[in-house]
Amino acid sequence: MIRQATLRDLDAVVALRLALLREHPEHPLYGRLRPDAEERARDLYAQQLQSTNEAVFVFCERDDIIGILRCVESLNSPLLDPPKYCYVSSVYVIPRARRRGILRALFARAVDWAKHRGLDEMRLHNVSTNPLASRAWDALGFGIVEHVRVRTLA
Repeated sequence: MIRQATLRDLDAVVALRLALLREHPEHPLYGRLRPDAEERARDLYAQQLQSTNEAVFVFCERDDIIGILRCVESLNSPLLDPPKYCYVSSVYVIPRARRRGILRALFARAVDWAKHRGLDEMRLHNVSTNPLASRAWDALGFGIVEHVRVRTLA
């Protein structure tokens, strides 16, 4: 079952979103978790769960939340079309539940949410070193349109 998360789900939302980050300890951005990440996450994710321009969807199996996807109605540059788009982030399915269509189901709910808000474009970032994630997003119709580059300043 898919439903929109509420503040009552905060513990599960924090756990799943931090698990996503912890899957990539070698990543140059996501691998640098702060020691107080969980505390900071609770405050940040509570704000997001209460926001009127975003939604966090969870996939529940019995009483357990085993998948998550966040949608944000984002403003585009005022110089570009479309004026707004749906940004998808924090997508995670626990490892034992993968390859069962949970991502596809969460994504379908996100598409409905975006269309209901009059949005006609979706964007997301995914870790370039995860070929399974890249294939999943390719299969859902996403194409690569830019690359994020990082340079550490000494």
